[in-house]
Amino acid sequence: MLDQLSLLSFASGGWGQALLAGALVTVSLALACLPIGLPLGLVVALAARSRKRLPRAWATTFSTVFRGLPELLTLLIIYYGCQIAAQKILAALGYEGEVLINTFLAAMAAFSLVFAAFSSEIWLMAFKTLPKGQLEACAALGLSRRTAFFKVLLPQLTRIALPGLSNNWLSLLKDTSLVSTISLIDLMRQTNLAVSVTKEPMLFYGVACLVYLLFSALSGRVFALLERRSNRHLQGARP
Repeated sequence: MLDQLSLLSFASGGWGQALLAGALVTVSLALACLPIGLPLGLVVALAARSRKRLPRAWATTFSTVFRGLPELLTLLIIYYGCQIAAQKILAALGYEGEVLINTFLAAMAAFSLVFAAFSSEIWLMAFKTLPKGQLEACAALGLSRRTAFFKVLLPQLTRIALPGLSNNWLSLLKDTSLVSTISLIDLMRQTNLAVSVTKEPMLFYGVACLVYLLFSALSGRVFALLERRSNRHLQGARP
């Protein structure tokens, strides 16, 4: 038992530092997808509500493709597809060297697109729950459409969408384990390396389970805090 625990130490011969570094990559990748996936999902939702046919068609196609494809397939297509496309473009310009795409950036792009597709459905449902006529009321008060959206509608949309977005975040956090297939050194990649070297699968896979459960628990606390903060004015308005 002590020999097994020593494998998790941060000393020489232990895998603690490697697992910690992999866990940081996992969290960093998931967090890096939020600034892209969240606003892109909102843009897709707005396009789906557009009165023009072209934006609606684009939104439907985007949502259908990236919600329908397995996340692993999306990751592999973007990773290898970008390399092949860049190779052909540079070859046409006379460059014959090998082109390698950064694995972290490729994974960030792939998971951001998937996250945007799923979050767009959450944004759409939030739009449907808003009271009708709010834009007209804002116009009657002399507010521009831009000001009305960012100052009046978006805070309400965010409050309504938070529970659904929290589920999407947890899915994103778990999906990051797929990046080990393109050799990005995340938590699962380090875990697999540790298992192959030490032949202790239950120990290291058990530790990986605990780390993901810890991430999920912390995420739940953060989203619960955000929901309470966004609902403060509603609680204050109750008799």
